Amino acid sequence: MTTTEIPPQPAQEHVAPQADHADMAQSWVQRIASLRAWLFLAALVIGFEAWARIAFNGTFILNPFNLQSIAIFAVAPLLLATGQTFVIISGGIDLSVGFIMGLAAVVAAHVINAAGALMPLPMAVLLGALVAVLVAGIPGLVNGLLISRLRVPPFIGTLGMFGVARGVAFLLAGGTVVPVSNNPFFSALGNGRIFNVPHIVIITAVFVLLMHYLLSQTRFGQHNYAIGANPQAARRAGINIKGHLTRLYVLSGLCAGLAGVLYSARFNAGAAQAGEPLLLDSVAAVVIGGASLFGGSGTILGTVAGAFVIAVIQYGLVFVNVEPFWQFISVGVVIIISVLIDQAQRRFSGGRVDE
Repeated sequence: MTTTEIPPQPAQEHVAPQADHADMAQSWVQRIASLRAWLFLAALVIGFEAWARIAFNGTFILNPFNLQSIAIFAVAPLLLATGQTFVIISGGIDLSVGFIMGLAAVVAAHVINAAGALMPLPMAVLLGALVAVLVAGIPGLVNGLLISRLRVPPFIGTLGMFGVARGVAFLLAGGTVVPVSNNPFFSALGNGRIFNVPHIVIITAVFVLLMHYLLSQTRFGQHNYAIGANPQAARRAGINIKGHLTRLYVLSGLCAGLAGVLYSARFNAGAAQAGEPLLLDSVAAVVIGGASLFGGSGTILGTVAGAFVIAVIQYGLVFVNVEPFWQFISVGVVIIISVLIDQAQRRFSGGRVDE
């Protein structure tokens, strides 16, 4: 009697459920980390709202005046941070934006005053705004050429331009504030409202949406992420890194120029030091918004949340009668927490971190 041997069956692969749970946990951690700016913002709003109701028997976030004030607080830092977002995603940084903003504010005031005597006032405002933004692009162009062509480190190159823009702005202003005289159209631009929404908030919102589209939906934005993530791979892929970096810093200068124009419109005057205290806020908004200082990651919407985190801290502490010096401590703590979260996220996902 013969027996038929049954060939051995291959062992079925078995995926350990622990691996699925680990992948799911990692996915959730990364998702939460990417939303940290919005979580910070929600926590701040809830905290100040509770404080207002307990201490003052009032409301913080449901007060239209408070909402308008927070939005106005966020305008200039957000515009600076919008350009800064592009730069940081590429792996660089722009330390000159504060005084480029001041330079644009002074130029806008001078041009509007001079043109107001030669043409209709609305045209003078348009000309002044255009010239100021274009002038702000010049130091951005110099930054880009120094960094892309001469290979000057972004920190050093933009720090040098910080000093140059500062000196030129104070020279043009004569060491003082330059008032805009007899131009109600310019004042209305900075302080008028449409449906109770300030003009400068509407302009900023439209501009930020355009920058969001540029970063997330265009080849320019894709190249920006590629350069920040891996410059060598981007070069091998045929991306013109030098040209891109030059355009990138020009864009950052133009964003600072628009911030300077809106500052002058709001206060009806140009000041060389207009953006000096906002440099830290611009970098902080980008970092709090989820961008990595290593480059290759970040979003405009995250930067919006980061800018509003800073604005809520600044206005909220004033609202609850806390000394304004706590603003610096609070923003600094949020920055440190954001960087720690970014480091932990990269370590957890196998990304690059500092040794």
